[in-house]
Amino acid sequence: MLKRLTRRSLALVLSLACVGVMAQSDYPNKPIRMVVAWPPASGIDIVMRHISEALRVELGQPVIIENRAGAAGALGSVMVANAAPDGYTLLFNSAAMNMLAAMGTPTQYSMPDSFTPVVNVFSSPMVLVAHPSLDIKSPQDLVALAKAKKGDMFYATSGHGAPSHFVAELFRARTGIEATAVPMKGSPQAMLEQISGRVAFHFAVASTALAPAKDGKVKAVAVTSKSRLAVAPEIPTMEELGFRNFNASYWNGVFGPKGLPAPIAERLAHAFNKVMARPDIQDKLMPTANEIDTSSSPGRFASMIRDDLAVWSEVVRYAKIKPE
Repeated sequence: MLKRLTRRSLALVLSLACVGVMAQSDYPNKPIRMVVAWPPASGIDIVMRHISEALRVELGQPVIIENRAGAAGALGSVMVANAAPDGYTLLFNSAAMNMLAAMGTPTQYSMPDSFTPVVNVFSSPMVLVAHPSLDIKSPQDLVALAKAKKGDMFYATSGHGAPSHFVAELFRARTGIEATAVPMKGSPQAMLEQISGRVAFHFAVASTALAPAKDGKVKAVAVTSKSRLAVAPEIPTMEELGFRNFNASYWNGVFGPKGLPAPIAERLAHAFNKVMARPDIQDKLMPTANEIDTSSSPGRFASMIRDDLAVWSEVVRYAKIKPE
């Protein structure tokens, strides 16, 4: 009797394993829900809407976008962390996940342990902008001015703990300057504060910074990307100007829940890389000034996340940033 039960149990385990392998090899066989952790018309949402049709063609199934904004991306993140790891519920989010984790912000998930990194889709460069009246031509000019003002300097952010806040604090950590953050309720509001002259400088996401810079409303001093932006080649990089390893272009990538099978993660990464390499897609995305990634993988993305988290944890310790 015991032998029969043992054989039946073994057969059941083997049967379930076969079903799991077949499900992975058949993936995807139904629509995929892509939870975008930011509101409609946000930078990350715009990119996903540009590429969703190309992904449908590449994967053979619709990619249904579901915006779940709130709590700096944490609301959408917890939805996916609690989903079944079958590849049909995915998360599109940014390095804000690491920034929340670095600050110790309470969330209903653990970063990165509650997720399976799949692929980095693009990186968002930041542009150091200053008010034109200050006649700042380089980051070194800004450092000299800050030291002359002896702490009487202010900079705008798009919110407490936002990328613009963290990048400015990284700059302070690397230069030793004193400056006070003026948090606003978003990137457009922070840029208005900058244009008004009520703050001296601001690390703005490139998609927000380039238009007012071209209109002469702000001075674009430097960009945090690895190379000059194709849409604004006149702006030098921080690296060119002597700031080595200023890793401040933040990633925007796709995650599955913890336990997502490796073959599914690889299948998705391959599809995203193929889509992002298409010339028509790159033409559509050029105005966003993002750095498109066409060679990411689950392993590379996981490594990027670990390195990035270490940088922001260092910044939090230096600036003593705490969650609100």
